[in-house]
Amino acid sequence: MEKKSCLNTFFARMPIGIVVLFSVGIVLSAAPASYAATGEENTSFGIANYLPIKDKQVTDGDIVSFSPNTGYVLTKKPYDNTIVGVVTLSPAISLETITGNETYPVVSTGDTYINVTTMNGSIKKGDPITTSTIPGKGMKATKTGYIVGVALEGYTNSNMHAVKKISSTLDVNYYVSNASVHSSVFDVLNLSALATYEEPLNVFKYVIASVVVGLSFIFGFFSFARTANKGLEALGRNPLASRMIQIGIVLNIVVAIIIILSGLAVAFFVIRL
Repeated sequence: MEKKSCLNTFFARMPIGIVVLFSVGIVLSAAPASYAATGEENTSFGIANYLPIKDKQVTDGDIVSFSPNTGYVLTKKPYDNTIVGVVTLSPAISLETITGNETYPVVSTGDTYINVTTMNGSIKKGDPITTSTIPGKGMKATKTGYIVGVALEGYTNSNMHAVKKISSTLDVNYYVSNASVHSSVFDVLNLSALATYEEPLNVFKYVIASVVVGLSFIFGFFSFARTANKGLEALGRNPLASRMIQIGIVLNIVVAIIIILSGLAVAFFVIRL
């Protein structure tokens, strides 16, 4: 009976072992053989997706961005708000097995190596890393804007264009610099531009709602001001009709309030669409 119980346990657990072995096989087969042969790849502990990058000179550790017009390309502007991730030729895990001459594994989370320069100053451990004008290369972030991650080691070089791979933690987010108090107006403009790019329909709704509210306040104010002015003139000419004139002024105030409330209601309806 004991031997039969052991056999039952073995066969009951065998499907689990097959699934585990199959999963490991997929992960190991996902990395291209051409990458595994170099020995200088950027080993990352993040999950990689193979992406078709259009640039011809893509190196390990380059930063990648995406836009509907250009597709996947190396970043070419500072504080790029379309960052996708970093090229990692030797990822620990890959979810896709599609490979090709212009397809590269890109990770967006985890610890990896990023190509950086000192064109924006020396990099210390803990400094935020953003994109630069050099295609695919990062630099130290010194103002508010999008970053690709945080440096896990320092880098100093008098040659601002010299490139080095440094260990970093990927965390694409909007970084707010402590030294950005004097440029708060520009930050508001940057946020507005970012919102316009990412959610144009919502921005359009808020613009329409703002216009409706503004017009309702303007019409309500001018309606009240004109009625009050005429009422005061009529009251001076005919003091005996003061009661009727006062009632007329109150009614016009109510009309002005109704106009303003109607504008607010229309604005709320537009936003909720």
